[in-house]
Amino acid sequence: MTAKFKDFSALKSLQKDLKAQQEADRKEQAQRREREAQAALEADLFRRSIGTVAPLHSHGKATLRPPLPEPLARQHEADEKAALEQSLSDEFTVDTLLESDEALSYARAGIGTDVLRKLRRGHWVIQSQLDLHGLRTDEAREALAEFLRNANKRGLRCVRVIHGKGLGSVNREPVLKSKVRNWLVQKDEVIAFCQAQAADGGSGALVVLLKA
Repeated sequence: MTAKFKDFSALKSLQKDLKAQQEADRKEQAQRREREAQAALEADLFRRSIGTVAPLHSHGKATLRPPLPEPLARQHEADEKAALEQSLSDEFTVDTLLESDEALSYARAGIGTDVLRKLRRGHWVIQSQLDLHGLRTDEAREALAEFLRNANKRGLRCVRVIHGKGLGSVNREPVLKSKVRNWLVQKDEVIAFCQAQAADGGSGALVVLLKA
C-alpha cells in the first residue's frame, strides 16, 4: 500500500512539472508572436511614411577620384644640390685664365674683348646680387652655386657677387676673393666677369655676365 502511494505522488509531481513547462512554452510563443507582429507593424509604417522609392539613375556620370598631390622629387633635388656643391672645386685655379688688367677680368673662350670692355663700363644692368659676407668657404660655395642656378632659371643676364675685401678676416686677407673667381670660371653659365666699379663695391665685388 505504501509503495502504491509513493508511485501516485511521483506521477502527480511529474504531471505538475509537465503542465508548468507547457505553460512556459505557451507564454514564450505568445511573446515571440507579439514581437513579430510589432516588427511587421513598424516596417509597414516606415514603408507608408516614405512612399514609393526608385533607384537613382547614374546618367552615365563617371565617379572621379580627387586629384592626388604632385609627387615631390626630393631625391632629385638632393642629387642636384650635391652635384652643384661638387661641381665647384677649390683645387681649380683661375690665375692663368684672367686678363692681365688690374681688375683681373675673365672672359670664356670665344667671347670678344668688346664684351669685357662693356662689362667694365657697366653696359649691362645688374639684375640681382649675392652677398657672401660672413660665410665660411663651404657655405659660400653652396650659396654661389644655388644663386647662379636660380639666376640662370630666371633668365638673368648680369649679376653681382660680393665677396668682400677681407678687412675682417685673419691677417686682413680676402679669403673668398680668389675662391669666388675660381668657382665662377667652373660654371658653364658664366661667360665673363670683372671687378665691380667703385659705386658697385669696387675690389670687394664682381660683376658677372651670364649666358643669354
